Amino acid sequence: MKVTGFTIARNVVKFDYPIVEAIKSVLPLCDQFLILVGESEDNTLAYLQSLNDPKIIIRTSKWNETLQDGGKVLAVETDKAFQMIDADTDWCFYIQADEIVHEKYLPLIKAGMQKHLSNDKIDGLLFKYLHFYHSYDYIAKSSRFYKHEIRIIKNDKSIFSYIDAQGFRKGNNKKLNVAKLDAFIYHYGWVRPPVNMKAKQESIMKYYHNQDHINKVIGDEEGFDYTQFNFYLEKFIGTHPRLMEKRVSAMNWNFSIDQYRDDLLPKEKFKKAMRKYLGINLEYANYNLV
Repeated sequence: MKVTGFTIARNVVKFDYPIVEAIKSVLPLCDQFLILVGESEDNTLAYLQSLNDPKIIIRTSKWNETLQDGGKVLAVETDKAFQMIDADTDWCFYIQADEIVHEKYLPLIKAGMQKHLSNDKIDGLLFKYLHFYHSYDYIAKSSRFYKHEIRIIKNDKSIFSYIDAQGFRKGNNKKLNVAKLDAFIYHYGWVRPPVNMKAKQESIMKYYHNQDHINKVIGDEEGFDYTQFNFYLEKFIGTHPRLMEKRVSAMNWNFSIDQYRDDLLPKEKFKKAMRKYLGINLEYANYNLV
């Protein structure tokens, strides 16, 4: 069984992405890892070259800045990277620059890939998600944050990155058939110092929205206003991946749970009850669970 990891990278130093932690978190499962690096305004290429790991392959790309429709450029670059993966690879492990796999899940993930390797009915493997927000100690509980997504796919070149690279589809826009893993992706995209978060959001939002909308969300303050969305946040009970411990311990910005709602919205409670008592999932699902 050959496994190749892959990701895309651009301005990851400037916008404080934990991409090195992301890559290292899945590297033990991979025979190779391909990074497609876009032209950057910082030293992203040199930063990633300094990893100096024989498993890592680095390629370069130029992003099409005119692709500003729903984050399409992210999917285009992800597809470029996927198409570069060698034909003898069995599984392709996609990880985004702010997603980390906890080391405790590595044996389970490997077992899942081995189990479904020869199953032609399975296109990919599905992960559960924890979306940290504002603080490393709290998780956002909202339907705005997807609860599951595909991160491991068969090396089938009819598979493509969907919309803004959140997930995958194949052929004539068909959802992938997936098996669920009892493993989480830890998503840290919404945990940064407010100043860094504002710069990151301003940069990434240009691939989704016009400038008026960006200005409204970003605001005039020096740092990003996390509380503008007023999510319900749940206390995180558990340990962070070892690779993230340095970042977690270095958190130095103000956070108060009192600034957030103290319960789920009624619509979120309804969805939760339907799922718990009737087994009906009303959440968005970009996959077919086998």
